Amino acid sequence: MKSPSKNGATNIFYDFMLVPRPSFWAQRSRLEKRLILSLGVISVLAVAFLAAFLATALMKTSTDVNDMPQTSELRLSPSMPPAVISKDYNLCTSPGCIHTASKLLINMDDKTDPCDDFYDFACGSFVKNTRIPDDKTSVNTFSIITDQLQEQIRALLDEPISENEPRPFVLAKTLYQACMNRTAIEARGVQPLLDMLRRLGGWPVLQGDTWNENSFSWEESVYRFREAGYSVDYFLDFSISVDVKNSTKRIIDLDQASLGLSREYLNRGFSDKLVQAYYEYMVDIATLLGAERAKAEVELKESLQFEMKLANISLPLEKRRNATSLYNPMTIAELQQKFPRIPWLAYINRLLSPHVQVGLDEVAIVNVPKYITDLEDLLEKTPKRVQANYVMWRVAGASVSYLTEDLRRRQLAYVTALSGKTERESRWKECADTTSVSMSIAVGALYIRKYFNENSKSNALEMVNDIRQQFRKTLETVDWMDEKTRHEALEKADAMASHIAYPSEMLDNNKLTEFYSGLEMSSDKLMESVLNLTLFGTEYLFGKLREPVNKTDWVTHGRPAIVNAFYSSIENSIQFPAGILQGAFFSANRPAYMNYGAIGFVIGHEITHGFDDQGRQFDKNGNLVDWWQETTKQKYLEKAKCIIDQYFNYTVKEVNMKLNGVNTQGENIADNGGIKEAYYAYQAWTQRHGEEARLPGLEKYSARQLFWMSAANTWCSVYRNEAIKLRITTGFHAPGRFRVIGPMSNMEEFAADFKCPAGSPMNPVKKCKVW
Repeated sequence: MKSPSKNGATNIFYDFMLVPRPSFWAQRSRLEKRLILSLGVISVLAVAFLAAFLATALMKTSTDVNDMPQTSELRLSPSMPPAVISKDYNLCTSPGCIHTASKLLINMDDKTDPCDDFYDFACGSFVKNTRIPDDKTSVNTFSIITDQLQEQIRALLDEPISENEPRPFVLAKTLYQACMNRTAIEARGVQPLLDMLRRLGGWPVLQGDTWNENSFSWEESVYRFREAGYSVDYFLDFSISVDVKNSTKRIIDLDQASLGLSREYLNRGFSDKLVQAYYEYMVDIATLLGAERAKAEVELKESLQFEMKLANISLPLEKRRNATSLYNPMTIAELQQKFPRIPWLAYINRLLSPHVQVGLDEVAIVNVPKYITDLEDLLEKTPKRVQANYVMWRVAGASVSYLTEDLRRRQLAYVTALSGKTERESRWKECADTTSVSMSIAVGALYIRKYFNENSKSNALEMVNDIRQQFRKTLETVDWMDEKTRHEALEKADAMASHIAYPSEMLDNNKLTEFYSGLEMSSDKLMESVLNLTLFGTEYLFGKLREPVNKTDWVTHGRPAIVNAFYSSIENSIQFPAGILQGAFFSANRPAYMNYGAIGFVIGHEITHGFDDQGRQFDKNGNLVDWWQETTKQKYLEKAKCIIDQYFNYTVKEVNMKLNGVNTQGENIADNGGIKEAYYAYQAWTQRHGEEARLPGLEKYSARQLFWMSAANTWCSVYRNEAIKLRITTGFHAPGRFRVIGPMSNMEEFAADFKCPAGSPMNPVKKCKVW
């Protein structure tokens, strides 16, 4: 691991149009008509039931759709009339079930055979009828719930600051006010950024001949960025991370640079369409800040070429999946010996100051040693003016969002080229996002106190336990795993920790106040307030170097107002924030098959991440340890290769691009395992509680079939072409369509539940299965 269509007209317009008003029936939508007819049928059946009860009690019950022979002639198809379906089922007509049925009916296209393309069957009408708003790159289940959550956060942050309100909530509201204060932002203009650039040593393209090359060194620029609250990763990524081979302690981590545009695009060369858009954006921002365009075009082309060289010496995503190859510990003394052109001891101590000072025996992890060797050569060959133009551009680019509308309009044009969206979000949405991301703990604490249903927490925990048990059974029964590796796997599964909704400390105002002590906000200085926040975060993380790792630390798990879920290899833990325990994912007012198909799928996905191509490299304690016997490891890699090849063969027709099976393999393995675990967990639930009632308007679909439909609905998605290209090129997740057809076509259980004949698209002869 971020809105529904709004283009439909409502019937209020009929009151003002000089045309005959339609009849009651004509005004009804297709869904309403189906529901009315369904309720009518139910009423008739209820009367007939009493008269026929004695006779039917002696008769053999009709065959249920799940017991039908597995033949192509008798498999369930969209055109089957209700008369051939057994009436030996209960129907749920509660408001929750009617609402749930409505959503499924609105999204599905029942003219599509589920055995041909289950994504089109479950999501076809969603894809056909959903229009992407101009301010979005895509619409999906996650974005729809996020929109609702945004509204809730807006309501919280719009509330006036009250007397004696806890300071963290005052800070969050102050940041939101600063972001919404467009009058102050426009009055100050670009001066805050110009002042900052001068403080950081000056942007040569703005200063022209007055810029002093002798006052610049790349490492000195990093120190200044560190003090001001900007990133220190423009030349070399520097962070404090958990030591993956001893996850009880933290360690210095050195990695390749963070780039302004993904290396996958930069490596295509200067003539690439998106690289050109990036270059024109750089030039226009510099010009808007006062640079001469002709000079900016020349100088920033040189700085872009420097960034392209940084991209070229960086390791591609495909080669960063093996954690062991990225673990190269070296003392600072060894760093100085291997890479002598970088003043390592002074560099690291300046960045860590004032929290910690290190000596030559301090150990750092070097992710890509060759990158540092190549970086030394590149810095030696590159004029200082080119280096300075590059990093000052990165500072300017990072600041644009918090400045004037002129700059933000130019930023939008670049974003349009990159992602396809043509409008910015409403100002309040941007400000709510800025505040909730930057102050996630304070905003999350506000959110759970007002909006979170505590029952969701206990219900989710029950589901987590159910699904974990099913994964455990999988580990116990897979036939390709030797007993020693199986024992280690079971221990890891049993040791996996769960973090549901939010940590209890978020209800403690004193803990919140202590965490945010030292942070200052100003309601009329947005850029400075944001920089204060980033500096606050850097100080917090760098100050942790000597502290032991607390894997249940409430701060680490204090982001409840987010629609997402996580697995941590270092912690061997799964996390389901409060924000995802709602909407299409979870509701206590609908059948369990809907919840197991939706949030259950997500839960299984996160559990399986502990055993995907990257998660499997860590043991039960979160340490990078090879606990696999060699024969079993090779069998695992063969099964993973089946998944890789399967997804490599998927083509996104809209943009004529194939998926990257290597980059997405972890997510694909997690999807395939996750849906299986959720399915069997629901079967176990049914054994305990009995068969559930069906949904109105969807009577011909069994509980198991509705499970699959619920799972598919979580991935109903529409994307702009630019956004899908970006996702395929740089992302780790397959588009929604393939998160449905990939896992479900690998499941014999899906084929059995829908009576799909062997060889049909959703029941291929060759199936891939890791777990």
